[in-house]
Amino acid sequence: MATAFGTVFMPEMARVDFNGQEWGRAAMVPSDQLVLHPGAHVLHYSSTCFEGLKAFRHQDGSVHVFRMDRNIARLAQSSRLLALPEIDEAQVAQMIRDTVARFADEVPAPPGSLYIRPTHIGTEPAIGKAAAPSTQSCLYILVSPVGDYFAGGATALRLLLEDQGMRCAPHMGMIKSGGNYASALRPITQARAEQQADQVLFCPNGDVQETGAANFLLIDGDEIITKALDESFLHGITRDSILTLARDLGMRVSERQLTVDELLERAAKPECEAALSGTAAVLTSVGTLIHHGQEYAVGSGQPGPITAKLRQALNAIQWGEAEDRHGWLTRI
Repeated sequence: MATAFGTVFMPEMARVDFNGQEWGRAAMVPSDQLVLHPGAHVLHYSSTCFEGLKAFRHQDGSVHVFRMDRNIARLAQSSRLLALPEIDEAQVAQMIRDTVARFADEVPAPPGSLYIRPTHIGTEPAIGKAAAPSTQSCLYILVSPVGDYFAGGATALRLLLEDQGMRCAPHMGMIKSGGNYASALRPITQARAEQQADQVLFCPNGDVQETGAANFLLIDGDEIITKALDESFLHGITRDSILTLARDLGMRVSERQLTVDELLERAAKPECEAALSGTAAVLTSVGTLIHHGQEYAVGSGQPGPITAKLRQALNAIQWGEAEDRHGWLTRI
């Protein structure tokens, strides 16, 4: 039986602490324990953010991290927006390099990868600070060898369109914070039980945004349509990569508002495709939309050729099979 995505960890992780004045020296420590005071700020007021990125093994045996600079920049942004201590981006980059280098022999060959999870949490023991930030924090880098996020493989996903609720508070959407994922768990669990849906696509007031863990892309012929960046949803780095590659292939990219009505109208076209993008999901086809109890096939209802082409183009760069024209890879 295959292990679930992200459940196997390397025995050590890089860790560094902020003592209220300065960051200490990073060190490799056991990854199976993290001692926190029960009054730690993160446990009561959710002062936590994280990133997800991957390292890939190339055919010559070398290991490369994909878009590390963008992920670190987003971690810094999330930390600022959560009023966590400002991270040292150069230090975090070195911690990632050191951790991946330490376990380079454990990086799976494609299509597998080494998933990298930098995490920043508020550690000050102060339960009276519900309206004040943590002055102390901890940052660590977990790594996990992984395969495909969606165990179903090439099967197209089923999405429930949720046009009443939202994934998280609108001003929190662009922060990669644990609380955002927690707030989406109940509707996702309910959708799986009642509608056999794989995920929920949150569309508050008919505005198509994102699922609980991935960005949403609609592919209509040579055009990709996706919501324009604002603070209400996560600015996905895989999303940005896919849109860049689409432009390289001569496709039109429309970053704009997309309504549920337009989505369902376009989905009825035979050539239409839809997909979810994310570090874990990469680019995964959507075959069915569920809205108010009715099911709508997206195009043929099966994984589409353009989705497959874009995913292959991204994988080819990550796996070292195509030129890295955009400078996305960092060799370890």
